[in-house]
Amino acid sequence: MPFARLFQHPLFCVRLSILLAALCATVPAAHADATATPAQGETFRLQLAADGAAAPSAQDANAGTVQFIGTATVIIRFQGLTILTDPNFLHKGDHVHLGYGLTSERRTNPAIKFEQLPPIDLVVLSHFHGDHFDQLVQEKLNRATPIVTTKEGGERLKRHGFTRTFGLSSWDRLEVSKGASRLRVTATPGRHGPAGVAVLLPKVMGSVLDFGANPDVPDYRMYISGDTLVYDDIRAIPQRFPNIDLALLHLGGTRILGVLKVTMDGKDGVHMMQVVRPKKTVPIHYNDYDVFKSPLEDFAREVKAAGLEKDVIYLAHGETYTFSRVQR
Repeated sequence: MPFARLFQHPLFCVRLSILLAALCATVPAAHADATATPAQGETFRLQLAADGAAAPSAQDANAGTVQFIGTATVIIRFQGLTILTDPNFLHKGDHVHLGYGLTSERRTNPAIKFEQLPPIDLVVLSHFHGDHFDQLVQEKLNRATPIVTTKEGGERLKRHGFTRTFGLSSWDRLEVSKGASRLRVTATPGRHGPAGVAVLLPKVMGSVLDFGANPDVPDYRMYISGDTLVYDDIRAIPQRFPNIDLALLHLGGTRILGVLKVTMDGKDGVHMMQVVRPKKTVPIHYNDYDVFKSPLEDFAREVKAAGLEKDVIYLAHGETYTFSRVQR
């Protein structure tokens, strides 16, 4: 192939872009001291209609559930709120577009169909990518559904016609109220791969969900990692948010072109547990697409080696973890 025509070949362009990005990643980047207290971000507010619903019963106020649907999709129910994360409802054999001409095939089915979803109060979207907000969801999700995501993701959602989007930067927060129910969602740092590679991929965020009337002393605190690796900025999370009750970690060891790792593998997942220090951890996002190269067994092996088995809850697709309000 003549040299000039190489630049017209999509796969060559992808490989070249990633190579250049990887080279950029070797250049030291200036960054804030991860040991410093993170700055306060902006605050946004979302008032949800209670629709005449009664305040949560004592049982509902004190017990919540996390149902694993597949990929990074979970349904969280607590204190009268129903939250959907990273909705992905494609089926086995379907393909998602990852950008730069790359696609990935789904290897599993979601635990439920999109049409079986309960009424959703809020979608928490770590980033706008095909395996987290797929083409089926883009078509079928009600355009008035509130969605909290990255600023980049929020702009893309607006272009798709979604009207209640909240784009956050790190440490920005969304205060949600629905009748007597209260929730604070705070965006936390995330980086979708090594520094140079991440610039080629969608911006990503983690999230801390603080439930209860006083989010500074929450009834329950949950951390959702998003598609990130463990890097210096992550260390600010437990400084700002100690006593995390539950972490949902995006694993899978996703690799672009089978080479460049852009999500945590099993070893990274244990490292994240050691940094963030949640009381319990549920691994998600680990076996649903052919770009996931680190199976759940990798994580389980590392967990056992680290002596953390009692701190991990393993959920199969469709299974539910029940948690209780925490007295602090």
